[in-house]
Amino acid sequence: MNQLFISICGIVFSFQSVFINCDHNLKLSKKEGVHLFILSGQSNMSRLKTKKFFTPLVEEAFGKENTAVVKIAQGGQPIRRWYKDWRPASGEFEPDRGDIYKVLIDSIKNTVQGKKLASVTFIWMQGENDAKLSHGEVYKESLLGLMEQFKKDLNINNMNTIIGRLSDYDLENKKCPHWSMIRKIQMEIAEENNNTEWVNTDDLNDATANKKPNALHYSKEGYVILGKRYADLAIKMIRKE
Repeated sequence: MNQLFISICGIVFSFQSVFINCDHNLKLSKKEGVHLFILSGQSNMSRLKTKKFFTPLVEEAFGKENTAVVKIAQGGQPIRRWYKDWRPASGEFEPDRGDIYKVLIDSIKNTVQGKKLASVTFIWMQGENDAKLSHGEVYKESLLGLMEQFKKDLNINNMNTIIGRLSDYDLENKKCPHWSMIRKIQMEIAEENNNTEWVNTDDLNDATANKKPNALHYSKEGYVILGKRYADLAIKMIRKE
């Protein structure tokens, strides 16, 4: 009888331990503060319906009250319109350096004003214009500079970065002389820097009823997939922290 009582007590204690540990782990996973997601770039970011195919996924993962998504994108723009210290390999400076970034950073600060940041994730889909203008030689320095620019202006030490790698639109560099160069640079930055990853887009611009294979812009289904890839990777990176 005593042995039976001891066995039952042992089982009950084991179940209690499981529930206590699960609850403890759950509390530890709920990091205080807001998870900020910054999405920016040119046309392939602009065409992504963030509110429909990205935001619901991160809100489900972290809670709507713990999530802030800021997106500002504009088609056909070079990285200099984000990076304030952009310099060409040769030639004169451009007067529009950092003007889109100013609008973006002001919007971010207004969105998170008075809130503690649990994490910051920067999602970047750009490079087509710089490839076309043959600015590949300064693209790596510019993108790394932009990443540091965000950290400085947001007063943070760590930031997750996700780069949408240029697709297979012009691998032969016929229309955009530095297409392959910038595509390679995007992968290098992800491989050489902590908390940085790149996302494949080669299958997002395939033929549909109204598009040719390997088009510059993605198909309707392609943008849905892109939003999910961004969200899934962002969630994984944050949870890894």
